[in-house]
Amino acid sequence: MPSDPNLPSDALYDRAADIAEKHLAAALEEAEEIEYLVAVMMIEASVNMAVELTSRDDIIKLLKDLVVQIESDESEDD
Repeated sequence: MPSDPNLPSDALYDRAADIAEKHLAAALEEAEEIEYLVAVMMIEASVNMAVELTSRDDIIKLLKDLVVQIESDESEDD
């Protein structure tokens, strides 16, 4: 991804990822047998909050980029 002065730096992304992973891990530990459902609901809650905090268009672009990444990872596994 090209550098965009309007995007947070790698260090901020790393910090945000660390915080998110810590809280996701705690939620999944608490969830026990329904961890798959909690993981999906965490995505939904995160997307909804992200739309409120940024913009619908920003989140749609991010989700499209994520789909491409997931599909690319899947094709590499084949």
